[in-house]
Amino acid sequence: MHARFFCPELPAAGHEFTLPPEVAHHADRVLRLRAGEQVTLFDGAGNEAEATLLQLGRDPRARIDALHETDREAPLKVTLVQALATGDKMDWIVQKAVELGIAAVQPVAAERSVLRLDGARAEKRVEHWQQVAVSACEQSGRNCLMPVASIRALPQWLAEPFAGERWVLAPEGGERLSKLGAPTQPVALMIGPEGGWSDRELGAAKAAGCRPVALGPRILRTETAGIAAMAAMLALWGDY
Repeated sequence: MHARFFCPELPAAGHEFTLPPEVAHHADRVLRLRAGEQVTLFDGAGNEAEATLLQLGRDPRARIDALHETDREAPLKVTLVQALATGDKMDWIVQKAVELGIAAVQPVAAERSVLRLDGARAEKRVEHWQQVAVSACEQSGRNCLMPVASIRALPQWLAEPFAGERWVLAPEGGERLSKLGAPTQPVALMIGPEGGWSDRELGAAKAAGCRPVALGPRILRTETAGIAAMAAMLALWGDY
């Protein structure tokens, strides 16, 4: 496979253009590519291009040899509503969400979330997670960039409209995923923090119309639950 890079603006086939600085740096300093080598570029909106590196260094340039639309998105439109997790768990969650084809990630602050972010720290962390998503798209072959939304408090997110079904993962009292029918509209899948959802949060989610769902008798970690659920959904109703 050719090296893949995210370039938000791709010209038409046959055109030359200046590579974005971060792409040029990665190609030159990290991968040690050279002029004349072929790479794959994608714009995050579904377009993919085969390109030739013309030169690197001070004036990094490439030529678009072929441009085409390639759809590698999952047939299920799932937004992962992930309660904030500590350490590098959120990085791992975002990375695996991209690999599995999740459409978007919505971080939420829950009552039992150990990680607390606000203001500039929150914005910086979301920017970091978005860059994790870019790198995961480059690795996994996705051409549509998975967005990571700004952090919301759970009550705030529950009060906002969502065009589809909302499922809340609840180990006790939820319907088994395997017993549900295939969703006919987008799904927001809510995953609690390390300490789980509080009773008050579960009550608020149910009052907002969220459907309790379970993944079996075992308790999964917050960084495992959403990824396991998406994999199961793809096996049941998707492209696995």
